[in-house]
Formats: sequence, structure tokens, C-alpha cells
Amino acid sequence: MSNHASEPPPLVRPYALTRGRTQPKRVFPIEALVITDRYVIDGYVRSPEERTIAELCRESRSVAEVAALIRVPLGVARVLIGDLAERGVVQVHASKVPDAPDTALLERVLSGLRKL
Repeated sequence: MSNHASEPPPLVRPYALTRGRTQPKRVFPIEALVITDRYVIDGYVRSPEERTIAELCRESRSVAEVAALIRVPLGVARVLIGDLAERGVVQVHASKVPDAPDTALLERVLSGLRKL
């Protein structure tokens, strides 16, 4: 039996949060840091999930960390973060790291961690 049996199923399917969109207008690496601009939260968030992201990112967090904390697939988190960035609620800082690890590998690691 799975450890997740005691968790209630999500009330909303993850991709319903993005109205079916699977790709953000700008693709952020999973290690990119997201931070909320404190002065533009109210009136600029359109869903409880966006508000949660804005509140979580009062402290700088990676895109992967945001996805894990709000328990949505990485693609959904990227779309929501992209929407917030487009409206100026958050800033996304992607580092230019030479020889960065393979993104596909990191996504598999994140997926494995979520299953724990």
C-alpha cells in the first residue's frame, strides 16, 4: 500500500490551475530563484495557488522548491510562476552556471523525492 493513501486527492486537477496550458511564455530553469516583490501582491494574484506562491517566495526559493511545496507538477509551477512574473508579482533570477547539471536528470530526482 502506498504512503500516499492517507492523503486526500487534490480538489482541482493540476492543469486546471493553468487552464490547460503546459508551457509558460518564458521557460525558467528549475534552479532559477523566485522572489516576491513585496509591494505588488494585492490585486495582482488571480488564484489561491498564485497567492501561496507569492507568500512562499517572500524568501527566495527555486522553481523546483516552489513546485514541491505547493505539490504541483513542475510544468504547472512554471506556468503559474511565469504568470506572476509577467504581472510583476515575482522576479525570477536564472543563474548562468557553466556545466550545469542535466535538467532532465534533476526533474527525475525531484519526481523521485516527491514519491518519498
